[in-house]
Amino acid sequence: PMRWAQTSLGFVSAYVLVRGNEAAVVDTGTAGSVDAIGSTLATLGVTFDDVRHVILTHHHPDHIGSLPDVLGVASGARAYAGAADVANITGVDGLTAVDDGDDVFGLQVIATPGHTLGSIAVLDTGIGLLVVGDALNVDDGGTAVLGPNAGFTDDMTTATESVRRLATFEASIDAIAFGHGQPVTAGAGELLAELAASL
Repeated sequence: PMRWAQTSLGFVSAYVLVRGNEAAVVDTGTAGSVDAIGSTLATLGVTFDDVRHVILTHHHPDHIGSLPDVLGVASGARAYAGAADVANITGVDGLTAVDDGDDVFGLQVIATPGHTLGSIAVLDTGIGLLVVGDALNVDDGGTAVLGPNAGFTDDMTTATESVRRLATFEASIDAIAFGHGQPVTAGAGELLAELAASL
């Protein structure tokens, strides 16, 4: 089964997902985050040598800032981003475009356009973990799932449609890991459904 942990980088987070001895990093935080991500890898019993996948939920600098550094130490890794965001991610070679329904590391890619045109989320149905980047947010108490932040979202109408789309996976979701705020690790699918019903 998948093991995972949050790398809290202050106002933003990266996530490390491990299956067996193979690891994926979802988002890389701001520049200078590589050591913190390395520490999270260590807590899960792996190193950058075990990282084969670096998945970017969207192109904003607080989520891709350490991408060159992470790829520099994770020499066996391939980086992925939503097809419509790839052109906005520079400084690295060989970025792989993914789209809705693709599979990376056993994770289902779900297109969540709106926050950015190429925003994606990834879902591990085995343990019910949804990593959403900034397609969703969470309140400070972890008791409500919130929509994207209008101040940082390219197209709120499309972003709201993406929230409703994510809610169609309710039955497969136990935990949601957000780009900002603490993960909700129990009952997250129901909270997401409540949000979608209110939109």
